[in-house]
Amino acid sequence: MTNTKQIIINKNFKLPKTILSPMAGITDIVLRSIVRSYSSNTLLTTEMISAEALCNKPDVKISEVTQKDSPIFCQIVGHKVEKMAKAAKILESKCQGIDINMGCPVKKVTSGGDGSALMINTSLAYDIVQAVKESIKLPVSVKFRLGFTKEQENFIEFGKLMEKAGADFITLHGRYRSQMYSGASNWEKIGELVKNVSIPVFANGDILSYEDSQKCLEITNAYGVSIGRGVLYDVSLLSRIENNDKDVMTFQNKINVLKDYINKECDYRGEKVAIKFMRKFYPFFINNLKNASKYRLALMTEETLNGVNKILDDILSHYLLEV
Repeated sequence: MTNTKQIIINKNFKLPKTILSPMAGITDIVLRSIVRSYSSNTLLTTEMISAEALCNKPDVKISEVTQKDSPIFCQIVGHKVEKMAKAAKILESKCQGIDINMGCPVKKVTSGGDGSALMINTSLAYDIVQAVKESIKLPVSVKFRLGFTKEQENFIEFGKLMEKAGADFITLHGRYRSQMYSGASNWEKIGELVKNVSIPVFANGDILSYEDSQKCLEITNAYGVSIGRGVLYDVSLLSRIENNDKDVMTFQNKINVLKDYINKECDYRGEKVAIKFMRKFYPFFINNLKNASKYRLALMTEETLNGVNKILDDILSHYLLEV
């Protein structure tokens, strides 16, 4: 990252240049602890927390945060102004800021008027951000997309509105809601937003490597980058971007990280639940391995921690014989 100077927002919060993007069912307390072990500075984000659910049950497990997470923002989702403000207030003592989800494209979220559906209800979106900002003393950010559809593109107007409502910074994912995660993230459009607002903008979408981050920052002139999937391929990525480190994590290190990840999830969730939970992560860790599909199938069907560790040991042994 060429420009490493950080700015102060909300009077006293030093804004990092990298963010671990919130990912539902992924950025739990365990993954965050692993990312944090590589970077003391990157801004972590919780999974998406339903404001409605939180107001009904303030100690919901998904909102669990530890001191080691800091700095961390809690992300909330919803469309009821009072509930969003109340949820932010409940979370205020746990974190360093609140991120408001206005970008989730999943149908079960948007069908209820949440996530990226708020991009077609801009007055409500404004009211939510303003109410959240007024309810807490922490920084507030908003994550959104280019628009609900290409025909409804409104990211520049929306970004300006979020700034006016009181957002301290914003994150733009360079796709429309209608694209879901298909096609490419449009970094040029993120650059257009940067030129039209005066608050920091984080670029998001298709940043899978150090080289991607540098190209994205060059195109967008964004304040920083927010990365989700890229971190699953390399948990050290955010740290490497911060430190201009081009050296990718070795395959041996990736397998050791994966074993540590699984063990920690077993401690957190219990072995039976954790082994099933971890199955979605295996492709990210063994994606470049020869005969990856064979090993992936074995991992996906194994039901015990000992069995998974044995398969990972076999993978590493075969890999080391080939190099």
